[in-house]
Amino acid sequence: MANFTREQATSLRDNILRASIQASERCLYQSAKWLAELATSLPPPADFASADDTDSDSPMRDVEQPIPGIQSVFSTSDDTEESRLEAQELGTYLLAKSYFDCREYDRCSAVFLPPNPTSNILSSPSPESPTQTPTKSAKGKGKAPVEWPAAIPKPPSDSLPPLSQKSLFLALYAKYIAGEKRKDEDSEMILGPMDNGTIANKELVGIGRTLEAWFDTRRAEGKEGRNQGWLECLYGIVLAKGNSDTAAKQYLIKAININPWNWAAWLELKDLLNSLEALRATYPLLPHNILTLLFNIDASQSLYLTSPEIHSSLTELLRIFPTSPFLLTQRALLHYHTKSYDEASAIFSQLIQQDPHRLDSLDHYSNVLYVMSNRPRLAFLAQLATATDKFRPETCCIVGNYYSLKSEHEKAVMYFRRALTLDRRFLSAWTLMGHEYVEVKNTHAAIEAYRRAVDVNRKDYRAWYGLGQAYEVLEMHHYALFYFQRAAALRPSDRQMWQALGACYEKIDRPAQAVKAFKRALTAGMAFLEPIMGGSSFGSSSLDNNNNNNNNNSSSMMMEQQRGVFLDPELLYPIAVMYERLGELEETASYMEMVLAQEEGPADPDAPPQPQQQQQDEEGGGGARGNEQQRLQDEGQGTGVTLTTSKARLWLARWAHGRGELARAMELANELCEDGYEVEEAKALVRDLRARMEAAGK
Repeated sequence: MANFTREQATSLRDNILRASIQASERCLYQSAKWLAELATSLPPPADFASADDTDSDSPMRDVEQPIPGIQSVFSTSDDTEESRLEAQELGTYLLAKSYFDCREYDRCSAVFLPPNPTSNILSSPSPESPTQTPTKSAKGKGKAPVEWPAAIPKPPSDSLPPLSQKSLFLALYAKYIAGEKRKDEDSEMILGPMDNGTIANKELVGIGRTLEAWFDTRRAEGKEGRNQGWLECLYGIVLAKGNSDTAAKQYLIKAININPWNWAAWLELKDLLNSLEALRATYPLLPHNILTLLFNIDASQSLYLTSPEIHSSLTELLRIFPTSPFLLTQRALLHYHTKSYDEASAIFSQLIQQDPHRLDSLDHYSNVLYVMSNRPRLAFLAQLATATDKFRPETCCIVGNYYSLKSEHEKAVMYFRRALTLDRRFLSAWTLMGHEYVEVKNTHAAIEAYRRAVDVNRKDYRAWYGLGQAYEVLEMHHYALFYFQRAAALRPSDRQMWQALGACYEKIDRPAQAVKAFKRALTAGMAFLEPIMGGSSFGSSSLDNNNNNNNNNSSSMMMEQQRGVFLDPELLYPIAVMYERLGELEETASYMEMVLAQEEGPADPDAPPQPQQQQQDEEGGGGARGNEQQRLQDEGQGTGVTLTTSKARLWLARWAHGRGELARAMELANELCEDGYEVEEAKALVRDLRARMEAAGK
């Protein structure tokens, strides 16, 4: 991929610029901007080797070559009929586009599709009309697919004026944007008493019926093969808004195959892919060009996939587009999702230096700075964004994060509300506002904010996790369990999701499932995840209750401990407690021993044996042992003595006491007295052990 020739680079730039102009002509400005940025990030053709002349000393090497065909971009379509229609409509098209640019969407649509008695399908239904929006089935918990009202038929084929596909797209897209604008105007205050999120775009039915009639006409006339793909894309958007995801995918894939450079269709398709399986099933249906690779990066990012293949593909693409803001942002987000915050922050800083007025995705940068508690840098970012455009949702989220870091949660909520007033589908604002409501103990408002975030994007694991936390606060653990399961399914590599799931299972008294969840949390945080997942029952989805399999589980982790893998005692201890509830005391003892082993960290099999320190007397031993534990903790080799490890030591002392291993119990009890935790219980155990040992000596 990196060995691009000059001719290939020129052709690629030509295609991208052509696609950007076509998107701009149809008022798809975000797609046009993205494509133009991508074309700009491609190095000049002179930087690539020519297939015909690879001599570095050639006098023609530094001469800027003309881009063939770019002049024809501004001409009409290659289709003779479409070219004739576009030439006839040039004046009215420019008028309609000027109306669209001035945000007079109804006027734009009326230029080509004036409302009349024979074409009332395109007129907006009255507010009293019972069929003003698509009807949805009330059955089931999920969103039902759209059902166009039967009272509104398809318009007859002769009711549509003879328009070019470009003009028809502009008219219907303007009608769609007008409906979205009215939907926002009809919505109540953010999270107000009447804001239930059920207001729909009233223009969807008319647009959908019109497009269906147009497709039927093209099919009947045998012109379906001459479609340009833009109207298929618009129909896919309408179907997606009506929750007909399967049909929407079909039309969007069709639009992409007709016109692979329509980035708007790729983005809409990405939003409909809710799992890795869906992405893999869709990939063979797509054309294979460079936009397919860019789509794969973006779709994988939306599913929080951080595999080495994604990094490798991104590296290859950055060799072609070395300064692409989109690709650099994707790299930063990959680091952010793997919690490599320093690397993510460095890339975002590079993007700001490259273009200080670009606000796209800077809300993610503010999240990175918030997690890093980098308040000065976050203050600078808030000032920069406010100076650029204070009425952008990204700016409001950045300022909200700044006030949240200052613990001014009411001000943070105010800015997140402002972001949603500007764009009700801005995902970050819903999720972050839910976090703020949790901070101010407004659990019910937090739940509603998280629900709205899920409505915007069902792939947002943070919203599902937030819902689980909110229901845990309300002690509704079965509800919390459902949401934690969804979060863990979306982020199987995040230990926090599995740890929360295990704690929830523990609270509803399901110890076997809690053990499985806590073990998944352990595997998610270990460096040797793949060998463990593939080689033993440790971390598997099944848990047998026989002793043989349990011994295999504990022995697998013992082996990992010996290989130098650190195991979190905060996860090992609840596993041990769950095994105790299951009555498997031998397995409990094994996990308690592993908890103790984390005080000094994982063993290094290649390290030479260290000489033991001279034992001090009872009065000074605590200080020497405490200094050694502090040294190990400072060097990152272990946790040192903590409350969790002391609890494990106390359990093991009692376990040894009950089994008659008095010397081992006495050793553990004496260590407990030095730890500073559970001291009274340890002293009582020491007295009891001394009495038993003296009685045994007599």
